[in-house]
Amino acid sequence: MKKTTSQIQTFLGQHTTVEGNLVFEGTVRLDGHLTGTVESKAGVMIIGETGVVNAEISVHTATVSGEVRGNIHATNRVELQPTARVFGDLSAPAVVIDSGAVLHGRCTMAGEGDTEGKTIRLHRKSKALTQKPGN
Repeated sequence: MKKTTSQIQTFLGQHTTVEGNLVFEGTVRLDGHLTGTVESKAGVMIIGETGVVNAEISVHTATVSGEVRGNIHATNRVELQPTARVFGDLSAPAVVIDSGAVLHGRCTMAGEGDTEGKTIRLHRKSKALTQKPGN
């Protein structure tokens, strides 16, 4: 996993299970299980390789190395590391998907004030990238 410039304020270990709403400031690293919702206006969410999240995630920055079942919305950036498995849509001004990562969903990249964004759909059979007309 790539290093982050901010220190981790909260660490939820591999044998931790959380159910409900996680609202935080700063940086949270999850290596356990979380079911519910995740919200942070300026926070960084790091999901480690053993992390399993069943939630809608809305944060400033998300870095995923584990599994997410739900949509991820970030106001800054979403990063999928090689071991990431995401079953849901991504939405952020910047999206980085490393080789080996699995994404089953749509990826929309839009900056602030950009309501249309760019949607890239990956087609399994042809493995071609297509964009919406006009983008």
